[in-house]
Amino acid sequence: MKNLNIRDIAKIAGVGVSTVSRVINQHSDVKEETRKHVLEVIEEYNYIPNNSARNLKRTESNHIGILVKGMYNPFFARMIQSIEKKLAHAGYSAIIHYNIDNNKDVDAAYEFIMEKKLMGVICLGGDFDRLNDLEIQRLRVPFILTSTEIPEKADKKIFSSVIIDNENAAYNAVDYLCTIGHQSIGIISTGEDDKSVGTYRTEGYIKALEKHGIEKKDEFFEVGAYTFETGYEAMMRLLEKTTELTAVFAISDIMAIGAAKAIFEKGLKIPDDISLMGFDDIDYAAYFNPTLTTVHQPVEEIATMTADIMISILDDDKPHRHVVFDTALVERASCKPL
Repeated sequence: MKNLNIRDIAKIAGVGVSTVSRVINQHSDVKEETRKHVLEVIEEYNYIPNNSARNLKRTESNHIGILVKGMYNPFFARMIQSIEKKLAHAGYSAIIHYNIDNNKDVDAAYEFIMEKKLMGVICLGGDFDRLNDLEIQRLRVPFILTSTEIPEKADKKIFSSVIIDNENAAYNAVDYLCTIGHQSIGIISTGEDDKSVGTYRTEGYIKALEKHGIEKKDEFFEVGAYTFETGYEAMMRLLEKTTELTAVFAISDIMAIGAAKAIFEKGLKIPDDISLMGFDDIDYAAYFNPTLTTVHQPVEEIATMTADIMISILDDDKPHRHVVFDTALVERASCKPL
């Protein structure tokens, strides 16, 4: 098939060239129905506007995008620094964008690529596990998923990933709590809307309970959003619903630290009254009081591998790769046996 131009897209979509142009440039004076139709045609035919295509292929371009799901997160902040350093050493500059809107993450990646004329994009977090090949191919640049879940049905040759086994890591964390005698274990997760790591970590929690023959109780579930505030609020709701809890597993250290504030405000002690488990092993975890038992992710190794893969694809035309790193349980002072 020949490379389509804007007139071809307009003809296929049954609209004027100016309408296609306004859709591409995100003008507001296009009916929503028309905009969606034009975007579907653009996606179906993998169309990239000529100017953007030329810019994407310019040899002097050296920008790599880092698309971060959500606002500032200490876990990703440390990773970004390491990725930036490695890319800079290879002659590339990083452009960082925080996706805080409700846009589909792959659409945010596409817009980021087009706007900044990126040579490649690294996605930290986000919901990508249901991507199809067409959505990935539309990006037209090397695409790496880091610290998220990957689309199992997509062609592994057209994207890279650097991840951990979130379900197994969460399973090991909750299995540890069960092994040291806890049976009433609450969880602060991210709810059904999170189709990525939150879902898998919750599945790990449930499987650990099943292994030990512990009943899953709905009142032991609460939802946060990877922030101190929502961890605090979720823990408050848990404590208002039940007095049975002897331990809580928060699927991020940030939410665990927020939960600790709620526990203290209720006049309870960690770990004497409630043991607390986090996930990620951010720097704060070792300096919190009491120090936080958590799941360690090898941040530096994940970041370095991500940057290395991007550089190898761009510089040496190497194939895409998929790497899974091991995690480790870090036992500190926030958990105790019963």
